Amino acid sequence: MLLLRLISRLPLGLLYLLSNFMFFVGYRLLKYRRAVVWKNLKNSFPSTPEHNLRKIEKEFYQNLCDYTVETIKLLSIGKEDLTQRMRYQNPEILQLFADQNKSVILLASHQFNWEWLLASASINLPLPIDFVYQKQSSPSFNHFLLQIRCRFGAYPIERGQTAREAIRRKETPKAIAIIADQFPNFEKKVWTSFLNQETAFFQGIGQLAVLTQNPTFFVRSKKIKRGYYAAEIIPVALPSYTRDSQTIVENYAQLVDQFITESPASWLWSHERWKRKREES
Repeated sequence: MLLLRLISRLPLGLLYLLSNFMFFVGYRLLKYRRAVVWKNLKNSFPSTPEHNLRKIEKEFYQNLCDYTVETIKLLSIGKEDLTQRMRYQNPEILQLFADQNKSVILLASHQFNWEWLLASASINLPLPIDFVYQKQSSPSFNHFLLQIRCRFGAYPIERGQTAREAIRRKETPKAIAIIADQFPNFEKKVWTSFLNQETAFFQGIGQLAVLTQNPTFFVRSKKIKRGYYAAEIIPVALPSYTRDSQTIVENYAQLVDQFITESPASWLWSHERWKRKREES
């Protein structure tokens, strides 16, 4: 951790040189997860010419390396600098709920840079942030992630404790932040069309909305240029919600699909999003 802290104090300009080196090693030499990335791109954009997919693939790896050094930078970056680099374009959309002491649910996806998105939310949004996280198998990595995510005041909720914490702290106005576009290994699933494939999503995000009856929003992160992003808050659904409704999950999936299609190199293609088919789950 000490080494990471020292690295984080380097100017971002130097960190991006490190990112360039990581890109060369990971993409050119080690070919880190390139088979997975290529399969995901081909299946998601079946009508896109191969040379365009190769361009997306290469840009994705550069974004991934930038994400890595930017995430390390969260150990030392100041509030003002982070606010300039991750600008929330419309935080006022949540002010009405904050004024009424009401909580909201914020759904995000693995669009770069989602760690900056979460950290800056604690600075820029009018409600305190609770975030749902999956505990990592490595204690040191888990500690690192909690440190950067809680640095500006966010409150962590382990995934399995989400419903319990929502009930326990229901009187505390807050924004509950969840990244919900990975494959749901253990939870009940909602299957829907996503990136030209039948895809499973967490049923839990809909269940949380039903349990809390909180307004639900999607927070999009868009890369403007290296080291600068824009965040946009987009309505997903408003209560009241019925118990068997899948509207939230389906609306969320459509929004993520739309923004990935607009900016495909900005999504995390290296994870096994479609590792199981419906008949296997």
